Amino acid sequence: MKLIKGLFIAVGLTLTANAANAQQKIGSVNTDEILGSLSEVKTITTTVDNLTKTKQTEIEKLISEYQTKLKAAQDKEKTLSEANREAVTKELIAAQTDLQGLGKKIEEARAQASKEISTKQNELFVPLQQKVKAAISAVAKEKSLNFVFDVSSPDSNNLIYTDGTEDITASVKAKLGATTSAPATKAKK
Repeated sequence: MKLIKGLFIAVGLTLTANAANAQQKIGSVNTDEILGSLSEVKTITTTVDNLTKTKQTEIEKLISEYQTKLKAAQDKEKTLSEANREAVTKELIAAQTDLQGLGKKIEEARAQASKEISTKQNELFVPLQQKVKAAISAVAKEKSLNFVFDVSSPDSNNLIYTDGTEDITASVKAKLGATTSAPATKAKK
């Protein structure tokens, strides 16, 4: 009797679990494809590239100044003789101090440029990422999806299998007014 009762409980739990699973709708989306199709990404990339070039030019000017002063100090060192030893030594010490300060200024400029570029990227990309996330959420709600997996990375450990039947990439792109491009490859496992 206990065996039959246990069997009915097991069958009941299995049917309940299957009914619960049947209610879950899962979709997939390729955020790389979406971001690649948005004109805002091209604008952001151009802005960040221009900032990077500007900062690189500033740093190259400092490096050029450093190299010029180093060459001048090396040339001055060649004129060192017993007659002018004291005067040239003082000039070389001053040049060394100047070069050390300039070297430090170059390193600080590099660190500051890196920080400014990173800040600019965040300033420009975060709102766009939030916009895409909101569009994904809206499409997922419209399609009554319970889960949406990002399949932009084929090596994703979060995605076990998708047959592509609920890929909402095209719908999200349409909602964002993005251009269409070649379809992304489906992740298979």
